[in-house]
Amino acid sequence: MNEAQVIALAGVFQAAALVRATATTGSQDATALEASVASVMRIDVDEAADAFGGVARLRLGLETLVQQLDRAPGDLSVSQIAVSVLRVERKLVARPAMLQTLREGLEAIQRQVDHLGVTHASVLARLSELYASTLSNLRPRVIVQGNPLYLQQPAQVERIRATLLAGVRAAVLWRQLGGSQWHLLFKRSHAVMLARGLLSRARLDGG
Repeated sequence: MNEAQVIALAGVFQAAALVRATATTGSQDATALEASVASVMRIDVDEAADAFGGVARLRLGLETLVQQLDRAPGDLSVSQIAVSVLRVERKLVARPAMLQTLREGLEAIQRQVDHLGVTHASVLARLSELYASTLSNLRPRVIVQGNPLYLQQPAQVERIRATLLAGVRAAVLWRQLGGSQWHLLFKRSHAVMLARGLLSRARLDGG
């Protein structure tokens, strides 16, 4: 396990934490949401951190990763979302046509992102629609539980789906960098150590 892999994995956990927060409280960490959703539009990056706009914008993900992988029990629902996202990514790899559909869909949304910003309601709605027409058809689906008050609001559902798309993007990056389930099973303590170091850096960079 190396730093780049931990950064990508933190991206998965950041998305999971954002989805959980949206489903239960109807609110999100604005900086983390922007970083995660923006990563979806950055298909080709030189460094893992570049996908998210820098390590400082992954504070929530790194904090969540440490909480979930450390010996202290974390929020089981967040871990379940993260694991489900990783499973969806594995299914996606076997569907090259769907991968191409996603790439084309993101390219079509890019102009709107340039004009409105990545977290504008219209952009989130289009990303949500892209997720619903592609990744939500893979099985097993990501199950999100929470407060019905928020889960019945179209805008919150769109935010959740767009964030899940970001989680799958981070999972793709994780696999591209050599991450595997084996790492999660046997390299947890090493991942936590690296995440703590990255978190210290993120706090310094982020102020």
